[in-house]
Amino acid sequence: MVNLPNIRNHSPFGKVFPNRVRSARLAGRLIRGFGKAVLLIGLCFVMIYPILFILSSGFKSLEDIYNPSVVWIPQQFSLEAMNVAVQILDYPKALLKTVTILVPSVLLQLVTVLLAGYGFARFRFPGRSLFFGVLIFTIIVPVQSYIIPLFVNMKSFNYFGIGSLIGLITGQPVSINLIDSPAVFYILAFFGMGIRSGLCIFIIRQFFRNMPVELEEAAMIDGCGSFGTFLRVMVPNTLPLIATVLVFSIVWYYNDYYLSAIFFRADFPLSVSLTNMSKLLGTYSQGLQGMGGMTGQELGLMKEPVLACGCLLTLLPLVLMYVFLQRYFTEGVERSGIVG
Repeated sequence: MVNLPNIRNHSPFGKVFPNRVRSARLAGRLIRGFGKAVLLIGLCFVMIYPILFILSSGFKSLEDIYNPSVVWIPQQFSLEAMNVAVQILDYPKALLKTVTILVPSVLLQLVTVLLAGYGFARFRFPGRSLFFGVLIFTIIVPVQSYIIPLFVNMKSFNYFGIGSLIGLITGQPVSINLIDSPAVFYILAFFGMGIRSGLCIFIIRQFFRNMPVELEEAAMIDGCGSFGTFLRVMVPNTLPLIATVLVFSIVWYYNDYYLSAIFFRADFPLSVSLTNMSKLLGTYSQGLQGMGGMTGQELGLMKEPVLACGCLLTLLPLVLMYVFLQRYFTEGVERSGIVG
């Protein structure tokens, strides 16, 4: 075999102009590094700018708004806009309504998707591929495509057909109107039709498929059944997964506007109240009424800080939740197969 010479090491340009070659390579690295830095800084600015703008605008006083020299940092720190935002949002009541919807729905959905995801990952049954295909299809199909029959069923909820059967005997069908009730979200979450339930099942399936089967085999040798193995062996090893699903579900239910706006006519959660905040603030700013000790005209000038404070109040619970669950969330996403 003939050994060919290394062209790079025997290049005449490298021998004749070694300094120029090194300078060209160094310049190329600097240009690439500079380009990456500019790209990262640009992306960070695009993502962080709205938050910086909200923080800057939310604590401006009327004097700062009148002063054109005040752009980012307020000269006079003020909580006037925050007080108005709390009143317009009816923040304690709206937050309580959100928690009333969110906590039971998320817990019910967690139980449902854990069982369904474990079943798809470990059990073989007729039609498993078909059912899993339907599950993937539910991830793609938007809720707008079936919201009308869903609304009709919840407006005249007949207990899954039991009320109609009672009507055949008594002549009077039994039904209940669930509009303006959090029970709509409870029922959907329990039966696997909650917000992004299909995606949660898919994540859990990927997580369980990555776990060693030997854990379950050892538990079954010791006398555990299928449900006992799931409850005593698999669930304790899925804390990062549970944290991930909890974070996803809480964020989705917390941010939901579409279903909340359709199924509630009054006492809205925070997501709907924040959207209605601009309309209500516009009504006050026309001089019909003042809030927080300000006239309608002053309130109109404070529209931007008030809306910014409304956004801050809405973001605060999510930020606090993510701070405490960040470690479990990151680990769960990595082990679920979504990334990496």
